[in-house]
Amino acid sequence: MADQLSPDEKFDLITRNLQEVLGEEKLKQVLQERELKVYWGTATTGKPHVAYFVPMSKIADFLKAGCEVTILFADLHAYLDNMKAPWELLELRVKYYEQVIKAMLESIGVPLEKLKFVKGTDYQLSREYTLDVYRLSSMVTEHDAKKAGAEVVKQVEHPLLSGLLYPGLQALDEEYLKVDAQFGGVDQRKIFTLAEKYLPSLGYAKRAHLMNPMVPGLTGTKMSSSEEESKIDLLDSKEDVKKKLKKAFCEPGNIQNNGVLSFVKYVLFPLRGEFCIKRDPKWGGDKVYTGFEEVEKDFAEESVHPGDLKASVEVALNQLLDPIRKKFESPELRKLTNTAYPNPSKTRKGAKAGGGGGGGDDDELAPSRLDIRVGKVISVEKHPDADSLYLEKIDVGETEPRTVVSGLVAYVSQEDLQDRMVLLLCNLKPQKMRGIESQAMLLCASVEGEPRRVEPLDPPEGSSPGEQVFVEGYETGKADDRLNPKKKVWEKLQVDLKVSDECVAQWKDKQLMTKLGQITCKTLKGGNIS
Repeated sequence: MADQLSPDEKFDLITRNLQEVLGEEKLKQVLQERELKVYWGTATTGKPHVAYFVPMSKIADFLKAGCEVTILFADLHAYLDNMKAPWELLELRVKYYEQVIKAMLESIGVPLEKLKFVKGTDYQLSREYTLDVYRLSSMVTEHDAKKAGAEVVKQVEHPLLSGLLYPGLQALDEEYLKVDAQFGGVDQRKIFTLAEKYLPSLGYAKRAHLMNPMVPGLTGTKMSSSEEESKIDLLDSKEDVKKKLKKAFCEPGNIQNNGVLSFVKYVLFPLRGEFCIKRDPKWGGDKVYTGFEEVEKDFAEESVHPGDLKASVEVALNQLLDPIRKKFESPELRKLTNTAYPNPSKTRKGAKAGGGGGGGDDDELAPSRLDIRVGKVISVEKHPDADSLYLEKIDVGETEPRTVVSGLVAYVSQEDLQDRMVLLLCNLKPQKMRGIESQAMLLCASVEGEPRRVEPLDPPEGSSPGEQVFVEGYETGKADDRLNPKKKVWEKLQVDLKVSDECVAQWKDKQLMTKLGQITCKTLKGGNIS
């Protein structure tokens, strides 16, 4: 097919459904001379979900246009992003990603022989690449590195150097993979512009950049591996697919942030060129659409019911997932799935008493070691010897209330704290602060700036003092009686505590919860928790 397309037709196919293209003229120039070389990279962290069909459908477009396509399994990047993938699991996760992405491509009819698969550590540990990392680090400021990774690398109050290296390495990949363009989500735009700015400073060519829109998840926000209800796993059963689609946000007539409609637009139409709404004859019977705009118009005018749209997407989605499920029924791939993504709720054999709960090889730092409880503030007093500290007495369901001294409270009014339900970390070693013993830590979300913004975390409505807080997946772990300050367990776990864009408290993208629901804060999206 590519041989029969003109350069302009190839350009239209390469760029359709993209949100933004940087370097259009460069793309057109290359297409006049030869086939375009493109790469798409994915950090091998959490399990790929159905939103991955969006870049896969674009990769199908690239191949139809005759492009030479490289898929990068970015294992080193996965480790650098605040160690979302522990080193000992990297190799297993690369193998999982390779198998599942190949299965996805096969399910949409993409010939694998036209693709090149590369693992990051195959070349990113070479002498030449390492020297270029050092050369780049002598040019890129901390501000630029942090800004470039703001929407991709997990942001914390005191970032590790690893996260600051991430954007520069992704820029260098363009040169070492010898491509004309990099393809990714629009959330990577700042990394792409960093590459355009700094690669020429190293004597390398500036590449073009192709950006997909961010497709809403089933809850109406970004589809995320960490938010179970927002995404459908590639290995979910048909029953799970039905259940999740049934709960999906799909308000009658509402075409904004509609993940179900977006899946039709960005996956089903590019792959099939048509979409069939299945419905009872009394409501008009089945209708085949050949363009998304008509589907969107009918849904906006409420001539397509959300239930019929969901049911039709369910059929189409299961057709895509069936071959993937079948492939992963093999004992080898089942074993790979379970070892690459061990069940975090299983306690490691031989774990020390009080060491707390499961995380496989990550057990040492399981968040279940933290004794976090709901508390109720019963009195707030000014610290007698400090302007920035308050003395608080908090009921945590014990005979005596806890006393807490916290510098963060200086940013919260006494009126806002009085009688408020809050969260306390209760198994830190007590310490005296300006003469008053602090017996727990008040957990707050905060955002740096002038002025600094601080909000205490909020337990679900109806919570009672003493209720236990847990991280999803770590419900069964046992908290340490007392955290050993020399081992800095709290400090190591706190790095991954953050507030999501939906104002939900999380640890490594898993939600903090009580039996009544999520822990939240009022307004500080992306805030750090300390």
